[in-house]
Parts: sequence; structure tokens; C-alpha cells
Amino acid sequence: MKYVDEFRDTYKAEALEWQIQKLGNLLKKPVKIMEVCGGHTHSIFKYGIEELLPSSVELIHGPGCPVCVMPKGKIDDAIYIAQNPDVILTTFGDTMRVPGSKISLLQAKAQGADIRMVYSPLDCLQIAKNNPEKEVVFFAIGFETTAPSTALTILQAAAENIKNFSMFSNHVLVIPALKALLDNPDLQLDGFVGPGHVSMVIGSNPYEFISQEYQKPIVISGFEPLDILQSIWMLLWQLVENRCEVENQYSRLVEAQGNQQAIAAINKVFEVRKTFEWRGLDEIPYSGLKIRSEYAKFDAEVKFTIPNLKISDHKACQCGEILKGVLKPWECKVFGTACTPEKPIGSCMVSSEGACAAYYKYGGIKTNG
Repeated sequence: MKYVDEFRDTYKAEALEWQIQKLGNLLKKPVKIMEVCGGHTHSIFKYGIEELLPSSVELIHGPGCPVCVMPKGKIDDAIYIAQNPDVILTTFGDTMRVPGSKISLLQAKAQGADIRMVYSPLDCLQIAKNNPEKEVVFFAIGFETTAPSTALTILQAAAENIKNFSMFSNHVLVIPALKALLDNPDLQLDGFVGPGHVSMVIGSNPYEFISQEYQKPIVISGFEPLDILQSIWMLLWQLVENRCEVENQYSRLVEAQGNQQAIAAINKVFEVRKTFEWRGLDEIPYSGLKIRSEYAKFDAEVKFTIPNLKISDHKACQCGEILKGVLKPWECKVFGTACTPEKPIGSCMVSSEGACAAYYKYGGIKTNG
């Protein structure tokens, strides 16, 4: 395994910057490249990668932050479950701070609901064993990256016959989201930096439709600065040579067929929903995962009556437009003023993978206030 320093080498970064500048001069027109994954957005801001690119290359920040795309109604549903006195609700740390229509999970916890942060869904099984008089619910979010661990946890619960455990599944799928972006007439993209973590699970083959049907290049990328710079360089080469291919910069971890064991676990436990609501992208067909009927006893949507209401975002928040890549964070009216990481109005300011939070921390405070 290579040391991380090798992927942050200054001299190699300068060489890549020089090559990217050369390719920028060969472009026939300015280009827009979307980095899909929130982890890439974080690294781009942290390492100042945008400042190394030629003026002809613009990066667009995509909807690949799992916390950011969770709509308010789903947060409200989780709070509704948690307010049951017989329930212990568990979830990941960032999820607890996402604003619902009135309060966040963290605020609901302060008001008396038993809501606990966990590092893995498997932690919830131990909580269920320790609290047999309570119903323990895991609020599951995330792309295909986290879905395998959720699926394996349900299989483990079934094997151990843990009856007081269930999941509120809000897992989403990246491919339908990319298709929705490509079908959006307001967003003219020239290429994609493909998500690395998701691709470790699903592989590179599912992205072929982007190059074949939409004639756009995509390069699956790692997360270190040299990974991202090399991926941009590879994309620009494709654009200069008028090619549209799926290329895999992250070959040290991503295979064409993906992780078959992880995919098998997902398919065994989950089935695809007919539609799912995304913050900023509205309803996207076949873009979410629900628990199969064979495992209904572990499905919180079966165990509990959930409001399942559609809630509009705060009128001043433009998180939806930022997630679609239509606006930059600093173009939102409340960025850095009424909306900060300490008091977020929108979900993009909550997670470190959110474009607003990343720019606020690393990009300098350029506000509209």
C-alpha cells in the first residue's frame, strides 16, 4: 500500500497543474465538470484545487453528499419515530444536525427524545440487546457506500432473532440521480469526476450509459489532491480528443464489476422504490432502497405509522439549487450570514461534504450579506 504522502506530493501536483493548463489552452470552449461526490467537494476546497485550474475549466458541485440530499420530510419522520417513548433512535453524527421543518434530531434529543449517535449500524444491535424493553430504530441514510453495512446488519439481526430492532431505510442510488442531472436542461455539463466510494461497491460498468447515451466523459476518482488533479487531466484529455469514455483513475480500489459480495447483500435485503424524494432534485424514479417484505419485521415503515409528508425548504435557503449545480454556495442569500455551520438553515451547511460547509471552512468568506 502506498503512503498517503505520495498522493500529496507538491512536485507531482505542479507537474499535473502544468499539464492541465496546457490542455485548457487547447479546449475549443469553456467547460463545466461536475464532481459528483461530496468527499471530492471537500478535498477540492481543502486543497485549493479550483485555484490551480485554467479559467476555461469550471467545477460544479454535485449532489453526492448523503446528508445534503435528505429532504426535510424524512428528518421529520425520523423525529416522529424518536418521540415515541418506547423508542431509541440511532443514526450517524451528521444526520443529527440536519434541520427538519421545525427542529433537528439533535434538538429533539435535547427536548427529551432518546436519540443516539452511532458509528456503525451494528452498534444498534448491541443497544437493542441491552434494552430489550425498547424498540431500537436505525435511521439509515447514504448511497451504495453505506447500504452494504445496513443490509448485513439486518441479516445479522435475523440470524440472532433480535425482535426489538428495525431500520428506517432512506438509502439512495447514484445512477438515477446522475440521469436526472443529465436530463436537466438548465444544467449543461461537459464531464464528470465520478464518485470513488460508491464505485468501490457498484464498480465502473454502471456509468457506461453516461458515455454511450449522453456522450459525456467520466473519470472515477480517488480523494487525495493528486487523484483529483489526475482525474481532471484525464477528463480534459478526453474533451480535447473529442472522446467520451468511462475511465477509472481509482483503479487501486475500484474494479469494473464492483464488490460482488456487497452488491449481493444489498440485493438480498433491499428492493428499489418506485420513486424517492431528493432535496433539490424532487422525486427521482427508482432512486431509493426499501426493505424487502421477507425482512418486514425489521422495517420501521412497517412497525410505525409515519407521516411521510413532503416539506418545502426554507424560503431563504437555496440548498436545492446548489445540489443541482445551478448555484455556487456564495450565491445563496443567507450563506455565511444567517446560515453557518453552527446554525445551519440548509443541509449543505451541515456535513463536511456539503458544498456550503466546505467553502465556508476552506474557501474564505465571500457572502451576499
